[in-house]
Amino acid sequence: MIRKQHRLRRNLVLSFQLLAAHRLRTALSVSGLLTGVAAVLVMVAVGRGAERRVLDRVLAMGTDLLVISAAPAPRLTGRQRQVATTTTLRTQDATAIALESALALRAAPAVNAAIVARHADRNANTSVLGTTQDGLRIRGVVAQTGRAFDESEAREQRRVALLGPTLAHNLFGATDPIGLEIRLGRVPFEVIGVLRPRGVDVGGTDLDNVAVIPLATAMRRVLNIPYVHTLYVQARSSRQLDALEREVRDILLQRHHARAGSVQPFTIRNQAVLLRTERAAAQAMNRLIVGVALLALLVGGIGILAVMLMSVRERVHEIGLRRALGARQKDIQLQFLLESAFLATAGGTAGVILGLLAATAASLLGPWNLIVPWNAAGLGLLCSSLLGLLIGVVPAARAARLQPVDALRAG
Repeated sequence: MIRKQHRLRRNLVLSFQLLAAHRLRTALSVSGLLTGVAAVLVMVAVGRGAERRVLDRVLAMGTDLLVISAAPAPRLTGRQRQVATTTTLRTQDATAIALESALALRAAPAVNAAIVARHADRNANTSVLGTTQDGLRIRGVVAQTGRAFDESEAREQRRVALLGPTLAHNLFGATDPIGLEIRLGRVPFEVIGVLRPRGVDVGGTDLDNVAVIPLATAMRRVLNIPYVHTLYVQARSSRQLDALEREVRDILLQRHHARAGSVQPFTIRNQAVLLRTERAAAQAMNRLIVGVALLALLVGGIGILAVMLMSVRERVHEIGLRRALGARQKDIQLQFLLESAFLATAGGTAGVILGLLAATAASLLGPWNLIVPWNAAGLGLLCSSLLGLLIGVVPAARAARLQPVDALRAG
């Protein structure tokens, strides 16, 4: 056992000395694998960062969510003024869903519209969202400073507003807006809170550029409409979203007496479908990254194989001399296997370090939100080492088959 350890240690030292003696060739042999591994790690970081951004945007809408919107209104010839969407959704629809659906945790109506907000001499294009307290809970709308409106303010149609961070900055700059007055359109409102940042949704809409007001206030005082634009329905569990969608569709069809074959007056967006779509895109991206990784490893491995075969040819005399002095075929095989594994491990390690540094630097200094792939780094290093052992089999076998007399004569 001690003798085997001594031989292994001697082969390791000899392999390192031989590789160090040919620094340029060693550097060129590992450069392909280094570049490939580093590029793959950066791609993985970009892919995971993009996946996280999309997930955050989906979840910014709320959790376990169905969004029922008014369907586009059919165009009728001969009428000049026509509404863009149907006007059949009512606040009572949300009440019916909350009472009749066993799978719905809560339901809330909402109205929304583009509007101009004003304060003093500042104007800002924004959107107004009118909803109930349940709507605030479903959408995850939380006041970061100040407070949300209460039930009595909603019932009495009070003119109170919560501002998203973007709108608050556009109208007030660094000034605390709580207690100050703004105008939404022509209607004055008291600012009672500033919302916690929520980012951008899947459609690219800035969820922080919004004024949130009580539903009745929005319907009566701002928009002057008897209908609602949207119903938010939250499932008791994300696994029940598909069943809840079918249940909500049946409830609304019964309430609106939709005839068979007619166009439904509403559309339903299922958050589970959005998440499945996002995960499918992420899986496709991951498959592409795996393909690139395999190609990079193959290219790097071919470079190491070529260098090792060249090394066998150049070291024929050395191999013959070692065989003549008593080295066994196993010793020659082990030496070349160790050299190949060392080259691949060195290239993989350098590629992992370079890739992690590049991904971290891009995440800290650039506009990209990259996720550093530590597990992918470990996997890349392991695969590089295994690739080195596999590649080393061919040159090791070729070197071990050389006969001492022929090798010395050739040298």
